[in-house]
Amino acid sequence: MTQPADEPLLSPLVSSADDTPVGGVVVPQWRRRIRVPRWWRRGGWRRVVGSALCVLLLGVVYYAVSLFQVWSTGRDQQDRVVDAIVVMGAAQYDGRPSPQLQARLDHVVALWSTGIARVVIVTGGNQPGDRFTEAQASRRYLVNKGVPEAVILAEDTGRSSWESITNVADRASVWGVGSVLIVSDPYHCLRARLMAEELGLTAYVSATSTSPVKGWTAARKHLAEAAGVAVGRIVGFGTLESWIG
Repeated sequence: MTQPADEPLLSPLVSSADDTPVGGVVVPQWRRRIRVPRWWRRGGWRRVVGSALCVLLLGVVYYAVSLFQVWSTGRDQQDRVVDAIVVMGAAQYDGRPSPQLQARLDHVVALWSTGIARVVIVTGGNQPGDRFTEAQASRRYLVNKGVPEAVILAEDTGRSSWESITNVADRASVWGVGSVLIVSDPYHCLRARLMAEELGLTAYVSATSTSPVKGWTAARKHLAEAAGVAVGRIVGFGTLESWIG
């Protein structure tokens, strides 16, 4: 029997079924592939606990990344031509630099001899009862090592890294300083650079390789600095300083 001419032919490759679900909502293919975790679908306390664990995991990963950056920055010498070399202060004993401060200053002397900066900025105030500031002890040591006294500028009131770098940034325009190479211990370099950048300076770091801070002490310093960097990046280093005093 011959099929009527006005009746359309159906191709065997084309289905006449309607794939649209009841209600007329078509779920995109990519959404079909996403599997929502069971603890989220169940809701209630499982969703609260699961969310808390996810936040905790992200925090651990963020801290681990910060720790790696602290470690790697302390080994990444960024020596280059800058306006000033800034040496971060450390303990001094009646005008004599501590071994830790001396290691930083010896590194400054080596950098100065290459001619990468026109001035050196020494930093650090003193503790109650001290006759000398860290900056004074640093200046005296550098002069004895051959750095001309005329090129040494001093920030001698800061009681913390943040205060010292803030004071340097406040005087930067007067001193004609826009870019700095910060000298400190390896574990301290990243936080010092980030603080200087937050205060508007173009900052690089150069860590001393002769610091007496080694072993487990250095490891603890790295762990503490990673926490400071992680929090400071979120709230700002000025805010962090106000929290910890």
